[in-house]
Amino acid sequence: MGRRTSFPVLAACLALAGSPAGAELIGDAKRGAGLWEECRDCHRIGPGAEAAVGPPLNGLFGRRAASMEGFPYSKSMTRMGRDGLTWTLQTLDAYIENPKALVSGTRMSYDGLKDPEDRADLIAFLRDYSDKPRDIPEAEPTAVRSLPDLSPEILALKGDPEYGEYLGSECQACHQRDGSDQGIPSITLWPEEDFVVAMHAYKQKLRPHPVMQMMAGRLSDEEIAALAAYFGSLEQ
Repeated sequence: MGRRTSFPVLAACLALAGSPAGAELIGDAKRGAGLWEECRDCHRIGPGAEAAVGPPLNGLFGRRAASMEGFPYSKSMTRMGRDGLTWTLQTLDAYIENPKALVSGTRMSYDGLKDPEDRADLIAFLRDYSDKPRDIPEAEPTAVRSLPDLSPEILALKGDPEYGEYLGSECQACHQRDGSDQGIPSITLWPEEDFVVAMHAYKQKLRPHPVMQMMAGRLSDEEIAALAAYFGSLEQ
C-alpha cells in the first residue's frame, strides 16, 4: 500500500466507503503491526487476548472507555467512560498522540506517538481486531484532527495568576483548591501546557463532559492561560 494523502481526506473516504477496502484507508495495518510492538509490553490483542498491565484491545472501536469488566482502571479513565468517552477514530487518535491530554490522570505511562501517519497505521492495525469495523460511526470528516491544533503563540501565552484566581472561583465550586479528589478530579498543580491542551480539547468537544465543554467554550485563550497559571502555582 502506498503512502496516504491527508488524514481528513481519508476520513471522508472512510465515511463514504461501503466495501471492506474502505476500512483500510485509515492507514497501513501491516506497517501498524510493526508499531504495535511498542504497545505489547502492556497490552494484548488477538485470539485469547487477556488483560496485562493494560486491558486487552480486541473490539476496541465503539467501546466505551473503562468498560472491560474486572479491569482496575484509573479513576480518571473511569470518569471519562462515565462521561461518555467512546473509542472512535478521532478519540483514539487523540489518546495515542498524547494520553494525558485526553485523560489527565491516566496510568498509561506513554509519552505519545506524534507522527500522524504512524498513528493512522497503528489505528488501522487496531481496527482489524474490531468485530464489525465498517459499522462503527466515525468522526465527521471535517472534525478528524486529534488534539486541538494549537499554535505556538497560544501555548506560549503567559497567563496572569491573579486574573486566574478571579476566574477560578467558578471552577472551585467543584474542584478542590487543596488538590483533594472527592469525586471531581484535582486540577491543582496541573502542568500549565497540559491544562491548556485539555481545555481546548473540551472547547473542541473531544473530551465528552458537557458542563466542561460549555465552561471551556466561554473562555478566551488568555483566560485559559490565566487559569493554567493560577492552578499550576497553587500550594497544596
